[in-house]
Order: sequence, then C-alpha cells, then structure tokens
Amino acid sequence: MLDRALAKRIRLVGLDVDGVMTDGGIYVGLVADHAVEFKRFHIQDGLGVKMLQWAGIPVVLVSGRRSDATTLRAKELGIEDVVQDDGAKKLPAFEEILARRGVRWEACAFVGDDLADLPLLRRVGLPVAVANAVAEVKAAAALVTATLGGQGAVREVAEAILKARGDWPRLVTEYLEQRGDVAERALGSR
Repeated sequence: MLDRALAKRIRLVGLDVDGVMTDGGIYVGLVADHAVEFKRFHIQDGLGVKMLQWAGIPVVLVSGRRSDATTLRAKELGIEDVVQDDGAKKLPAFEEILARRGVRWEACAFVGDDLADLPLLRRVGLPVAVANAVAEVKAAAALVTATLGGQGAVREVAEAILKARGDWPRLVTEYLEQRGDVAERALGSR
C-alpha cells in the first residue's frame, strides 16, 4: 500500500513507453516500400492516465526511442510533454520538463523497466518498476507493480496513487456519471 503522505506530494507522473506502456514488443515491417511500426497499448492504462489527469496530475512520456506510434498514443491521451530521445538521455529531458513546470523531483513519480530509467528512478520521490523490469530497476524502486508492463501496470500505478490520496472513489463516480450511469448502483451500493 502506498503511503498517503507520499501520494499527496505527487504533482507529476513520468512514464517510460516501451516496456511500461507496451509489453516491449515492436512490430516492424514494410507496406508499399514504407517502413511501418506498430505497438500494442493497454486500454486500461489509458484510462489510468486520464484519471491522473482528471485529478490534476499531469502525465509525461520519456522514451529512449522515437516512434510515430508513441506520438499518436500520447495525442490520443492528451499528453502534452513527450520526449523521444534515440540516445536514451532521459535525465536532462525530464529535468527540463520539471523546470518548465516548476515541479520538484520529490514531487514526481516515474515508472520504468530498464537501465535507461535508472537516472530518473534514483531522483524522483516515487520510483516505480513494472513487474517485468530488470533487477537493477526493481532494486531502485519504492514500488514494484504486480502487473507486467503493457498489461495494465500504468493503471495499477494510477490507482495506487489516486486511492492513497483518497481521490479514486470520486473519480470513478464522476466517470460513471459522465456516461449516464447511476453511481450508487454502479459502485455496488444497493
């Protein structure tokens, strides 16, 4: 269980992409002599991202690989800050985002899975590793998800933060009400 005081301090959540928002697999091929790339994103992760945003917690993506699929998914989710650095130099990019947004390192969570994420995980207030992260990343993490990257791990992190803050029930109710559902019945109260 995530500490309530720590969860309340979180003002920004950073996510790696490949291996966190996806299972790490990349489909590459040619269509009419044009290179194409596909990634599989988990739909529940997307709702987790939206719920963080609805709670006033911006989500940013910091990837060590350029990909049109990542750009498209970020746009779908309304994620404004997307860094895709083929050199996997994530630390300076994340520092720039924090400086621009006026957010301190200790007020951030970051979710990672591989070695390029270590510089960020060692500095943020809430370092998170997905269940299938490499050993070094798990060792640096304060929280390791039970769920694999690309299989709902981002949603698990979003729920952990929002539940610890006490925001989850309200957000679920608002989500259901926006869809015309009766909140009491939908949440199991009869």
